[in-house]
Amino acid sequence: MCRNRQLSLCLVPNTHSPNRNTPLPNINTLHLLCDRHWDHEVQMATKELRKPQLSKAIIKCYWKPYAVLGFFTLLEEVIKVIQPVILGLLIRYFEDYDSGDSGALHRSLGYAAALSICSIGLALLHHLYFFHVQRAGMKIRVAMCHMIYKKALCLSSSAMGKTTTGQIVNLLSNDVNKFDEVTIFLHFLWVGPLQAAAVVGLLWVEIGPSCLAGMVVLMFLMPVQTMFGRLFSKFRSKTAALTDNRIRTMNEVVSGIRIIKMYAWEKPFAALVSEVRSKEISKIMKSSYLRGLNMASFFCASKIIVFITFTIYVLLGNPITASRVFVTVSLYTAVRLTVTLFFPSAIEKLFECRVSIRRIQNPDKNEDASVEIQDLTCYWDKSLDAPSLQNISLSLNSNQLVAVIGPVGAGKSSLLSSILGELPDEKGVLKVKGQLTYAAQQPWVFPGTIRSNILFGKELNPQKYERVIKACALKRDMELLPDGDLTLIGDRGATLSGGQKARVNLARAVYQDADIYLLDDPLSAVDAEVGRHLFDQCICGLLRNKPRILVTHQLQYLKAVDQILVLKEGHMVAKGTYTELQQSGVDFTSLLKKEEEEEQQPPPQDIVARRRTLSQNSVASSVHSVKDGDQLPAETVQTVAEESRAQGTIGVSLYVKYLRAGANIFVLLFVVLINLLAQVAYIVQDWWLAYWADAQEKLTSNSTVIHNSQNATEELNLGFYLGIYGGLTLSVIIFGFIRNLLFFHVLVRCAQSLHNRMFNTILKTPVRFFDINPIGRVLNRFSKDIGQLDSNMPWTFVDFTQVFLQILGVIAVSVSVIPWILIPVLPLLLFFIYLRRYFLQTSRDIKRLESTTRSPVFSHLSSSLQGLWTIRAFGAEQRFQKMFDAHQDLHSESWFLFLTTSRWFALRLDGICSIFVTITTFGCLLLRDQLDAGSVGLALSYSVTLMGMFQWGVRQSAEVENMMTSVERVVEYTELESEAPWETQKRPPPDWPSKGLVTFDRVSFSYSDGGPLVLQSMKAMFRPKEKVGIVGRTGAGKSSLVSALFRLAEPQGKIYIDGVLTSEIGLHDLRQKMSIIPQDPVLFTGTMRKNLDPFNQHTDEELWNALQEVQLKSAVEELPGKLETVLAESGSNFSVGQRQLVCLARAVLRKNRILIIDEATANVDPRTDQLIQKTIRDKFRECTVLTIAHRLNTIIDSDRILVLDAGKIHAYDEPYTLLKDKDGIFYKMVQQTGKQEAAALLEAAKEVRSRPNISNGHAETADGNLVIFETAL
Repeated sequence: MCRNRQLSLCLVPNTHSPNRNTPLPNINTLHLLCDRHWDHEVQMATKELRKPQLSKAIIKCYWKPYAVLGFFTLLEEVIKVIQPVILGLLIRYFEDYDSGDSGALHRSLGYAAALSICSIGLALLHHLYFFHVQRAGMKIRVAMCHMIYKKALCLSSSAMGKTTTGQIVNLLSNDVNKFDEVTIFLHFLWVGPLQAAAVVGLLWVEIGPSCLAGMVVLMFLMPVQTMFGRLFSKFRSKTAALTDNRIRTMNEVVSGIRIIKMYAWEKPFAALVSEVRSKEISKIMKSSYLRGLNMASFFCASKIIVFITFTIYVLLGNPITASRVFVTVSLYTAVRLTVTLFFPSAIEKLFECRVSIRRIQNPDKNEDASVEIQDLTCYWDKSLDAPSLQNISLSLNSNQLVAVIGPVGAGKSSLLSSILGELPDEKGVLKVKGQLTYAAQQPWVFPGTIRSNILFGKELNPQKYERVIKACALKRDMELLPDGDLTLIGDRGATLSGGQKARVNLARAVYQDADIYLLDDPLSAVDAEVGRHLFDQCICGLLRNKPRILVTHQLQYLKAVDQILVLKEGHMVAKGTYTELQQSGVDFTSLLKKEEEEEQQPPPQDIVARRRTLSQNSVASSVHSVKDGDQLPAETVQTVAEESRAQGTIGVSLYVKYLRAGANIFVLLFVVLINLLAQVAYIVQDWWLAYWADAQEKLTSNSTVIHNSQNATEELNLGFYLGIYGGLTLSVIIFGFIRNLLFFHVLVRCAQSLHNRMFNTILKTPVRFFDINPIGRVLNRFSKDIGQLDSNMPWTFVDFTQVFLQILGVIAVSVSVIPWILIPVLPLLLFFIYLRRYFLQTSRDIKRLESTTRSPVFSHLSSSLQGLWTIRAFGAEQRFQKMFDAHQDLHSESWFLFLTTSRWFALRLDGICSIFVTITTFGCLLLRDQLDAGSVGLALSYSVTLMGMFQWGVRQSAEVENMMTSVERVVEYTELESEAPWETQKRPPPDWPSKGLVTFDRVSFSYSDGGPLVLQSMKAMFRPKEKVGIVGRTGAGKSSLVSALFRLAEPQGKIYIDGVLTSEIGLHDLRQKMSIIPQDPVLFTGTMRKNLDPFNQHTDEELWNALQEVQLKSAVEELPGKLETVLAESGSNFSVGQRQLVCLARAVLRKNRILIIDEATANVDPRTDQLIQKTIRDKFRECTVLTIAHRLNTIIDSDRILVLDAGKIHAYDEPYTLLKDKDGIFYKMVQQTGKQEAAALLEAAKEVRSRPNISNGHAETADGNLVIFETAL
């Protein structure tokens, strides 16, 4: 820890001193500067009648400071060109060595000093340039991230239908990184040609026209690299679209994992992701092959160029000398990196950056909403003929309460959306005066405390806050939670029940103290008692002086409202007061037939609230419990699990897991062999050239007067030397290309295999994992980490391997020529190892920190997109933007720290290598009497090469290890705890269950090991064909009973279905044989057909019949592609009620003997509720049906009603029998509905009693009494 801290302080001292300018840019300054230039570009584009171009705004914003950095790279490349000239002068001293020439010695000492200074200067300039250009790239990236999030907050509803969460996550995880990359290489677009021209001039002086042959080859590589750049751009664009699709699907899988598991749909979703991933990998593999060819051409380029140059040179009759060989090779080496790597990389990154800029610029801002409602017509999708709203007129004055009612799909939520500005108006007038606030139909909470969810950025006013939580029936909930209102809420509100989320959602709206309140069915998720409390104390209490629009299906409250608006199919059917509508003759009676005057009664005393512990699915929400002290055991609320971050070194076992994921041991051994062969061929080709020059020098020195240079060359057997030289060059090319293509193939396969393993593991992990881990954290693994494995890791790994082998080869050749070079090499090597270990102690953890600080960015984005309408309705865009910027700042700090540590490390490595060059250079002069020119040239040229290569190799090894943190994070998710097998050897009969008998035998249930029991020793039997209603307060255990039945966590005790013990069979065998209509209807992106029948088990006729049964056929027929229409993300182009009907259609298609209905009618109007109940009675007559509901009219006609309280059975009997117990929970729940409604429920219960019972049923109550019902024959 001391070392890490010391290193960090050494790296970025400015960040700890308030009196110095911090090197880390302020995000506010960055985005304000960028926004100003973008706004100017938009204005100019409007004037010039063209589309605004984000690239122009970026260039105008950053070109000046970035242009200055070009001076550093120009100076660096100038030194690279001068260095070979100095090297040649030094070698010529040894060629013309005269021990008595002191003047020549003095000049050579000057050359040696100049060579050393060049090495030091290169190190300083190189890292100074790279540090500042990477910092410039970070500035642009941070500004673009701000812009992306800002545009996401402003997406219109139509744009949201076309833009998925996956696309925006991909923009933040992958596209913006292109700005980090393009800034590094962009200056080489102009420096490269200048350097190439200077090198050509020097080569012409050195070897004459022969240099042109090599430069032709070098120039030929430039259009080839340009072609590679275009192909990279093409594959990048296609890959990005496929990655968007995969991440979008992953987002839906993680969000809807509970439904996927209960439907046993893991396999079709695995197939869907596998299909998208296969297409993505296909593009990645092609781009990797291109990258492999690119790297292989770079590896072979210098060998090909030198071979062609000297072949022509000797064929023209010129002798080979050491000075010419090494000066030529050094000049080609100097320009080769620029021409074959930096210049084409600049082209490649520029093309990729253009793609990213186009993708970032795509989302459109939402137009500002208009304001009052008169003859309003709106379309969600203009491609559909029918408008979402047509000719709507509404006047909302101060202090008024307007109720909006109508069946599912009538346009109620669309009306609120138009007022919010989310639904653009096509014609008519819409005016809004004053600040809006909004309570969404589907409650939205974000990760944080309950208090922060309610305050939503407002300052805490204790008195006002207390009034709000009392009015919203949250007071007792706060008292029972371990940390009160400071209890942390997990992602998607996993720690709260549905009713608690609804009340927090309402409390947030109330606390804002806005001018106009839009309340989208806030009473649907609570029972009658709490609903009455919210209506009286909150909507008509705290908000009584505010204009309010209330969308509701709770018709008993309509007499208390000032105005009622009746919608049907987007049209305004009627408008007026309750009395006016009754007198108007409009078909209003059918909507109101369940409504009766509710008896006003004070809230019951001695009521104790109970908390629903870790059951995400409970929606029947109430703050009260009937029995005093009857509450669940207290448990520390499960907050968001802290993201794990490994520490210490990356173990060899992780590398083995990574590589074995892509190939077996034999393929890996072959990869090692082909790497060694490529490097041996590379080294031997250099050695052969040196050997040839040495032989030429010896022959020349021993020749007589009659032998001229030409004859001497001929006597060397030119064909032999050229033949061997050409054969070695060809072997370098063959082995180099095979090595890279094979290596890239294996590493991309590693990424593919690990992705598939991680996804399959995610599908098999228990639901609890998703309750305690935010969506962004999981998506981070599938976006950023997999992105690293797909593209960055293969390139880095191959590059490291290639450079590492070259380093070994350079050292081996140098030692074979000058053995004493080991003297400085060995201690420097030891110091390198120490320095690398010292660096990695910090670098690894910084990289892990960078990864973990990235997750909150994605989590915040995902959460914001889910609550987009709420954020905009509250005018909280700026506050959420600041929160995003704070997360982005934190991530940028860790990334900047990683950048500075990398440069710190590289600068010291190059500094040490500069010392090595200095020692070698002056050492050669000290041993001038013992060395010939060839040996000196080889030693010096290789030592200079080693300097740049060694630090790069060590840095790349560190980079590989840093990137292995992504592998580590992916592997972590491949080893998650798994739930029970999907199939086991013990398979139930094919027609199981044939009856539908469900038996609970002393079943206890907890959502986590060691957690509190939310069901306690439950004994109950549900007979075949029996219709059982399940009721109870919040936390009673209703949804826990369903979770136990589906084995979302393993229950204690035994559950039998038709005599089969469910714990002994596979999860899919169990879950596929039960149907559920969930509380939160979930649709997935894909066709309507796939949403109904993902296994393709049903014919079109069966699908249309199922839609007809639930009265959705006409709605689907109106879709452009009917069953093949691709739904928007999460089915957002359907209303909540329509989505619920799709879930009902799924149940109709499955034709199972057991049906569970979990609060399915909470968000639908009474007509749709009746439709669902009728469909259940008709289509599921022969089925056992368990219905969880808080609308008592939904379950009053059940054969039996199971009353739960505190995880135990309070009562289980016929409805009429339960109503005779005036001290019972069920009786009190009925009385809360109002006098006339209670009377109607009593009559309905009597009708149930009068019809024949279908079977026995029994249950053991909390006091141990066994309740038995005899069949009436």
